[in-house]
Amino acid sequence: MTIQIRPHHLLCLLTYLGKGYSDPFVQNYDRLVESINNGEDMQLVDGPDDICQPMLSSPECHCHNESVRERDRIAARDIGMLLMGEPFSAGPLRLTAPDIARLRAAFAEGTVRAACQGCEWQDLCTNIARKQFRGCRLQLPLL
Repeated sequence: MTIQIRPHHLLCLLTYLGKGYSDPFVQNYDRLVESINNGEDMQLVDGPDDICQPMLSSPECHCHNESVRERDRIAARDIGMLLMGEPFSAGPLRLTAPDIARLRAAFAEGTVRAACQGCEWQDLCTNIARKQFRGCRLQLPLL
């Protein structure tokens, strides 16, 4: 199974501790992070992804909103520039341990966080970064 992931969720993965919108959301997220930690392939997508799945049937679902798509555009630009020197585009994705370390350092410095502006989780993620990402579920791959 290849995990479908939208660009701004790459930032969310960096600070994920097991908190989320609902129990089904957290259970799904936990399963996906475990798969990523076990080396599962990822595919960068435009629009709702595997993390969004438990929310898509909810009337309050924000996954299709233009504001979320704008978060994706900003995240694709900032993360891509950091890791590759150009914005990310849809396609296969594999994050290495050095990639995750660079992303977390840039996240802590605030240089890849423009996509996070206005997010309800922003303060939580800032505190997690200040605590050096302790307890986060995304692990540095051995690859």
